[in-house]
Amino acid sequence: MKTKRCENCRNPLGARHAHNARFCSGRCRMAAHRAARRQADPTPSAMTRRRQWVRHTARKMPLSVVGSKVRPASSTDPETWSSYSAVSRSTAGVGVGFVLSAMDRLVCIDLDHALLDGQLRPWARRIVDMLPATYIEVSPSGTGLHVWGFGSIERGRRIRRGESAIEVYDRGRYITVTRNPFENAPSRLADLTRVIADLL
Repeated sequence: MKTKRCENCRNPLGARHAHNARFCSGRCRMAAHRAARRQADPTPSAMTRRRQWVRHTARKMPLSVVGSKVRPASSTDPETWSSYSAVSRSTAGVGVGFVLSAMDRLVCIDLDHALLDGQLRPWARRIVDMLPATYIEVSPSGTGLHVWGFGSIERGRRIRRGESAIEVYDRGRYITVTRNPFENAPSRLADLTRVIADLL
């Protein structure tokens, strides 16, 4: 007879466990639950634990879901931002967005038109290859990448070199979040200070 094992730690489930038990302990049950949530939603916890979330329209206008009425949100007014769980539950607009604030050192590098027919353009590949392991996702258009991490630039910058189009922001902007990771991007944020310095 095949030994039944815990779905998390793979240790054998002894006779003291119920016939339909899947885990050997509450700790293993919670660990498996957290792992399943991470797999279903790759958004880094460094972002989801902050109350800097909004919804957005198809035209990328930010929407506030604070209170019972949906209204326009502001990238500079925290009173219009919500928790991640609140915007995830809401059906307003077409998606969610994260507001960058100078308070937390979170930064986003927007690589516009980085993908052509699903393939990374050479200029974008050079940038992606010099990144530390950090969260990267495909933009709503399917042609750009949003690189998330830690850093500081004090004011937004746009850089154009040849066919490359790069924007870097760390405050006063909201960025759409698709939850569609690029390649094998991890669900964590790295320090992008050196990369930003090289780009600027």
